[in-house]
Amino acid sequence: MSRSMIQAAVTMNQLQNKLDLIGNNLANSQTTGYKSREADFSSLLTQQINNVTHPQNAEGRLTPDGVRIGSGARLGSVNMNMALGAINETGRELDVALLQPNYFFQVEVTENGNTETRYTRDGSFYLNPINDNQDVLLTNGDGNPVLGENGPIIIAEGFDSITIQPNGQITVQRGNVTEDAGNITITEVVRPRLLEAAGENNFRLPDTAELGFELDEILQAPAGNQELLKNGALENANVDVAKQMSDLMLTQRAYQFNSRTISMGDQMMGLINQLR
Repeated sequence: MSRSMIQAAVTMNQLQNKLDLIGNNLANSQTTGYKSREADFSSLLTQQINNVTHPQNAEGRLTPDGVRIGSGARLGSVNMNMALGAINETGRELDVALLQPNYFFQVEVTENGNTETRYTRDGSFYLNPINDNQDVLLTNGDGNPVLGENGPIIIAEGFDSITIQPNGQITVQRGNVTEDAGNITITEVVRPRLLEAAGENNFRLPDTAELGFELDEILQAPAGNQELLKNGALENANVDVAKQMSDLMLTQRAYQFNSRTISMGDQMMGLINQLR
């Protein structure tokens, strides 16, 4: 197989990963709080052949001398676009939208007997009855508890209304009495690129010790004296559908060109093998 065919085959494999990424963005364009992913490509090993060494060749030249033969491209990294999505007012009391780009809610998720804290921007919350309907638990859409200052937020049943304040405080009305029912924990992720997708619109932190970071270097409490939430609203996904469709067409065209390279190389090898 020729070098150009190898380059094309390697690049096609990486372009397929980008197509999958674009497809995932488009599929989640209506997912609350979803952050689009962006692909960064980098070149693989490149060989420099200095076939022109005359000093006058450098005069007026805008590109380096010689010929560079690469081995294709690879998907260098997948980064999250943390820009805020549009705020959509719903009027529902348990819908809240975060107003700062690197802030997250915390939810407690139990899978296969293991419980861990995960992070999400989806502020669509619900009340699930517990303890024989004596109390209610604040959860996300998947039934996972939303964490407050002292763990899961449990509220005694029998209130008339519930409100989430801009600072995350939850108040309930019982007749003419207003009670404090807890406070939703909001965390600023200072290094959001360290977050790993955990499914269900959630993220998790990797092993910070292996990365050489202390936990307080990644997670911090929000600065005081600012509005953290907007009640009765949800944050839309920040997916730019027009840009994603444009990237899709460009990536498909690049995939097509590389596929054509392999096809033409195969035809040339066939002609060479037929020579007598």
